[in-house]
Amino acid sequence: MHFRLIGNALGALIFFIGLSMLLPLGVSLIYAEGDAKAILISLSITTLSGLVLYGLTRGTVKEIGNKDGFVIVALGWISACLFGSLPYLFSGSLGGFTNCYFESASGFTTTGATIVNYIEELPHGILFWRSLTHWLGGMGIILLSLAILPFLGIGGMQLYRAEVPGPVMDKLAPRVRETAKTLWKVYVGISALEVVLLLLGGMGWFEALCHTFGTMATGGFSTRSASIGFYRSTYFEIIIIFFMLAAGTNFSLHYQFLKGEFSAFWRSAEFRFYIAVILTGITLITLNLRLGSHYDLSDSLRYASFQVSSIVTTTGYTTADFGSWPSLSQCLLLILMFVGGCAGSTGGSVKCLRNLLLLKQGYREIYRHIHPRAVVPIKLGGRVVPSEVMEGIWGFFLLYMFIFIVASIIMSVLGLDLISAIASVAASIGNVGPGLGSVGPSSNYADIPLIGKWVLTFCMLLGRLEIYTVIILLVPEFWRK
Repeated sequence: MHFRLIGNALGALIFFIGLSMLLPLGVSLIYAEGDAKAILISLSITTLSGLVLYGLTRGTVKEIGNKDGFVIVALGWISACLFGSLPYLFSGSLGGFTNCYFESASGFTTTGATIVNYIEELPHGILFWRSLTHWLGGMGIILLSLAILPFLGIGGMQLYRAEVPGPVMDKLAPRVRETAKTLWKVYVGISALEVVLLLLGGMGWFEALCHTFGTMATGGFSTRSASIGFYRSTYFEIIIIFFMLAAGTNFSLHYQFLKGEFSAFWRSAEFRFYIAVILTGITLITLNLRLGSHYDLSDSLRYASFQVSSIVTTTGYTTADFGSWPSLSQCLLLILMFVGGCAGSTGGSVKCLRNLLLLKQGYREIYRHIHPRAVVPIKLGGRVVPSEVMEGIWGFFLLYMFIFIVASIIMSVLGLDLISAIASVAASIGNVGPGLGSVGPSSNYADIPLIGKWVLTFCMLLGRLEIYTVIILLVPEFWRK
């Protein structure tokens, strides 16, 4: 393992995080609300730290191994969350270090869980930084660095493997850096389109940018305590639903569509499963709201459509307090927290592709009990899925559920009621944000005990980095030669 190489890459990443603080600094100067000094100090510390680390580790080996890639990605995200917490800490907006790191981790991992009680009271510069961390974390800090920081100068496939979410990677170009650039061009282009459409609907430029950052990253930080429900606008809800669904779709499909392959979406078995899950969820919750609450049919469909899209894509925006909905609707939303977006999207959780393949394997086992001599391979899109892929998916799923159970028990020990404990962990490891009970859409994570916040922060990182990237660092064998 090349520790100087790791330090060199981390220095570049930290330096980039510092440079990105120029944007909220500009916003802060425009609104002149007193947070510019805190952001400037944070920017200075972060860029200087990155430059020093990068300078001290220059001239190292250029070949990067698998182990190096896992360490760089894991420590890169931990470092991003650490330095990203500085604007909150120096501005005094969120209180102590634990709250600041929690909010920063929630931003970069695109979870959207918050400890802020009155969001409107935060200065605009801090609000902008809060949303910008979503957008940077959405497509991945490492992926962005591969695209625009050529002075990293290291082989990128190992970083790409550790960073890109999902069990199957789509390389759109022969070189990893070209792939990263392609993905980011699509990401930026779709983001720009959403900003324009929100502006056309009458939303101000600041809020349009912030809500676009939260939508495209499937993050969910809003500039309003009532989230999207504040606007009471069907137009905004339709626009955001569309872009949440786009962000939860494999970005390679967007690229293929833009190249003229208009059937790319329908050819994808995962995308068809993704849409089927969303439509089924919307139908069931609409009926439950209509029959079990005071909503009429149009409102039931409107609220169900937005909330199902938000939960499945792990965005976490809200237009209604679903914590007060009938039990069936709440139960369905909790289940949908374990579905997630498509592989290769900015969505979190288990991912549709894994869920689809697990269902296929379940069906195959039932079929083999009926026909013991039958040889029934698992296929996806007409291709046989290799056994090693299925083994990896089962390993991921078992680890995911094991961590979910253990973390839920810990949260229960810390004093949370059963629903709140389960929902807080499901929403954190799935990078969803709002949960149920005391962490529902009408509340937040401010009252979670100190240890609980660190447990949930760890869950956020595990979820964003697909479990293995973090867990592998805790295995002694990883550090042996």
